[in-house]
Amino acid sequence: MKIALYGKHIDQSNKHDIEHLLSKLKFKGAELQYHQLFAEQLEQTKILQVKKNEIFSNSDELNKETNYMISIGGDGTFLDTILLVRERKIPVLGINTGRLGFISNTPPSDIDFAIDSLYEGNFSLDYRSMIKINSDSNHFGDNNFALNEISILKRDTSSMITIDVSLDGGHLNTYWADGLLISTATGSTAYSLSCGGPILMPGSGNFVITPIAPHNLNVRPIVIDNNSILDITIEARAKKNLIALDSRSEELINGEKLRLQKAPFKVALIQLENQSFISSLRSKLNWGLDKRNT
Repeated sequence: MKIALYGKHIDQSNKHDIEHLLSKLKFKGAELQYHQLFAEQLEQTKILQVKKNEIFSNSDELNKETNYMISIGGDGTFLDTILLVRERKIPVLGINTGRLGFISNTPPSDIDFAIDSLYEGNFSLDYRSMIKINSDSNHFGDNNFALNEISILKRDTSSMITIDVSLDGGHLNTYWADGLLISTATGSTAYSLSCGGPILMPGSGNFVITPIAPHNLNVRPIVIDNNSILDITIEARAKKNLIALDSRSEELINGEKLRLQKAPFKVALIQLENQSFISSLRSKLNWGLDKRNT
């Protein structure tokens, strides 16, 4: 079995877990490929000296016969991992050595169970829709997609920005706000949730548009079909604003036109037998945590 590994940070808090993961994979006879950043961390922490022919640095160098990708870290690391998988349909397992771990939701204590499940085929695949952006400035190049959300944000000023949004060719709204989020169902539990947006089930086939601190109190988040096409224009007092795809960001020039729509591919998340979106709501967001239920 061919498995690719991606991680960004190794320290004393997760070193033992990573050593255990590598030991388990080698015991199973896995053929491993390491992302360059992860290989450097392994060498710096003296866990492993990785051979040059086992290292990849981008999606093109990833073994075409890779069966699974394992992301080692938190949700931020998982989002970076998606850039390596892209449209390859390689299932991704997230080992959470970070903090909350909502999408990277396998704890280190379940490493043995997780790897055994991969080899036994004892898991399901949860296909998640993504969102992409197109613009005249070619923002983010070929990596113009996000799993969680696309954020349009003010920059270098305390003044609001004006964001004009059209939905499938018809004017939807002009937002006066600190920014605007266009989130996938997966991203509905991230930035959008903290701004008052609703939680969407992963398979709902929707996006949610959530304003950030809107000036008009009657403007609220709206759930739309994820087959919709959004055309967006930004105006502000400052010449430059900010656009972010998950954790990546670039400058956005006043008056620039953006088109947002569903990406032409989905990402496959590995769900083990004991995992589900509903169980994550309970364990990560403390749903049902009420003394009356005990």
